[in-house]
Amino acid sequence: MNAPLRPKPTQFQPAARGTDGSLAGFLLTRRAGVGAIAVVLLAIAAGVLVWNRVGEFVRWGDGYQLRPEMVELLGGAPWVRGDLKAEAMRSASLDGGLPLADSELATRLARAFDMHPWVKQVVRVEIKHPARAIVEILCREPVAMVSVRGGLLAVDADGFVLPSADFAPESAAEYPRITGVDSSPQGPEGSRWGDRVVEEGASVAVVIGPEWRTLGIVECRPIVMQGMRMWELVGPEGRTILFGGAPGREAAGEPSVAEKVVRLKALEGDSSGQRVDLTTSEGRQPST
Repeated sequence: MNAPLRPKPTQFQPAARGTDGSLAGFLLTRRAGVGAIAVVLLAIAAGVLVWNRVGEFVRWGDGYQLRPEMVELLGGAPWVRGDLKAEAMRSASLDGGLPLADSELATRLARAFDMHPWVKQVVRVEIKHPARAIVEILCREPVAMVSVRGGLLAVDADGFVLPSADFAPESAAEYPRITGVDSSPQGPEGSRWGDRVVEEGASVAVVIGPEWRTLGIVECRPIVMQGMRMWELVGPEGRTILFGGAPGREAAGEPSVAEKVVRLKALEGDSSGQRVDLTTSEGRQPST
């Protein structure tokens, strides 16, 4: 008779440490890794604490900030008498120094110079290390003085108003004078005058260029003929030269700007008192 089968006793084995799913067990089995992580976290926390205490001192230290004397300005013009760099940085409140860590440093410098009335364009801004910057600009160039109540205001070829303080009376006299303007500038220095008459007069001054001096022209004034605005140049002893429409606004059949300039050059040395008309083929009209 077969002996009855006995169930096999269940053998008890102690559970491996850390396999019970508890946090304590997990930490016990990974003591070395947890220790390394703790060291790293402590180092990071210590670094943050130290930076919070000394970061501002570092950011504003001599080697980590940009001062006005560390900015090199390229593109300045001889007719700008003031300190353009100092004025631009002071107006933008940047003359106290700027931290090199500022991610907007180049943008802030470009904006500061772009706001200066003499600056037509900021070509580039380059930040260097150690603290140094290069700012390249393109300056506006005066082409004429507009006669207004109380004096003269300088304008460039596009009719932008330029800083009057940079022109002494003797230097202002070297530029052609635009008269017959009834308006005042619609904005501050560095903005457009806001009057087409001024813009047209400036464009006439640009195309005539050096002929102003060789012909002794002292005034450029608008007149109305046949319902349209034309420009008349006034020379010595009351001599007048009818230039015609401003560049790009000539009447039908009127000679080109290039033809007018050629005829102007031919007048050099001619001291006759006749009235000269550059809008017709005859060129001269008897004095009236």
